Amino acid sequence: MDFNLWLILAGVLFVMMALSVTTLRRLPLTASILYLAVGVALGPVAFGVLRLDPLGDSRLVERVTEVAVIVSLFTAGLKLRLPLSDDRWRLTLRLAFVSMALTVGLIAAAGVFLLGLPVGAAVLLGAILAPTDPVLASDVQAEHAHDRDRLRFSLTGEAGLNDGTAFPFVMLGLGLLGLHDIGEYGWRWLAVDVLWAVAGGIAIGGALGTLVGRYVLHLRREHQEAVGTDDFLALGLIALSYGAALLTHAYGFLAVFAAGVALRRVERLHSGDDPPEELKIAAMDGAASEAATDPEKAPAYMAQAVLGFNEQLERIGEVVVVIMVGAMLSAAYLSPDALWFVPLLLFGIRPVSVLLGLTGAHASPQKRRLIAWFGIRGIGSVYYLTYAVNHGLAAETARQLAALTLSAVAVSVVVHGVSVTPLMKLYESGKAQKQDRRGRTS
Repeated sequence: MDFNLWLILAGVLFVMMALSVTTLRRLPLTASILYLAVGVALGPVAFGVLRLDPLGDSRLVERVTEVAVIVSLFTAGLKLRLPLSDDRWRLTLRLAFVSMALTVGLIAAAGVFLLGLPVGAAVLLGAILAPTDPVLASDVQAEHAHDRDRLRFSLTGEAGLNDGTAFPFVMLGLGLLGLHDIGEYGWRWLAVDVLWAVAGGIAIGGALGTLVGRYVLHLRREHQEAVGTDDFLALGLIALSYGAALLTHAYGFLAVFAAGVALRRVERLHSGDDPPEELKIAAMDGAASEAATDPEKAPAYMAQAVLGFNEQLERIGEVVVVIMVGAMLSAAYLSPDALWFVPLLLFGIRPVSVLLGLTGAHASPQKRRLIAWFGIRGIGSVYYLTYAVNHGLAAETARQLAALTLSAVAVSVVVHGVSVTPLMKLYESGKAQKQDRRGRTS
């Protein structure tokens, strides 16, 4: 298609989404469903003007999804303002480590005994599909940095962490297939790919987020400098933490998420537990500079400005990547196995792994059920798929994993997108009724 027509198409899409955002909030639909439909319409299934192949175009798809994921992970970290001692973090850690590992194991078992995959390919499939998505799950995540809701906080933290904690299993799967050195008896995998890469990624991101945040606040408060650069601050910290982690063979996804959490922690330490209302950029000239350099308002302003910029980037990334996913759906990647495997993943493996992982945790049965259901698969899974392809995955195995992954992502976008509005309305209504009853009895 001509470049000018692509511009017109992009313009129409963005304008339509801007005009329809309020309507979508009232309907059992999400923007991602519409993006997916646009991608399918543009792809080989319909008009065939956008042809993308997860195997033939794997390098392009890997890079685009990589950028979308790291932006979203940083955004997720910025939304989590509660101190690390809060018990909501324990729920998040259980989901991101225990439930995620159980999901990998259950998918791998299904891969070996039901799909007939080699052990390495089955583990790799588990690692690809185990992480929940930080990009597409925005409707069930924390709405803002002061959202203390246990359900939303847990799902946000899980999506932010498990894109990184799945990486050791990706490397294990590649190693069992002979595509990565895991060492004799797996010692190198345990020492480097698990212990160092996880701890190093979190430490690098946390340190950089803390140092950069404190230095920017110092410049603004003491010298009235570095004002109006929040977009560069966001992009710079994302690139710095991600690049530093990769350079030291740590996990960049964890580093970016930790950088976002650390930057928010700097704000909280300076603003206190009950900070002033989140600041918005005023229309009047000079108001933003005044807030950015005010000793009391500067921390909250910095965090809010960075979060606002990142949320805009996240929305753009969602549009681009979900359309790409829709365009990659084709007859070549339709698998009869997906008809039973995807329901098993969404209705069986995810709930079981969550319920086992949260055994004994402080969470109501309703929250456990909603957490178990909202295990949204998406862009992170597409990234891991193309990452594995680009590391030498055999063509036949790659095609089989691609078919299952694309099917799982597409079905997840639709079924979770249709269910999120009514389920979350029911959840919020129940919360309001409980608060009302407490108010009457107090």
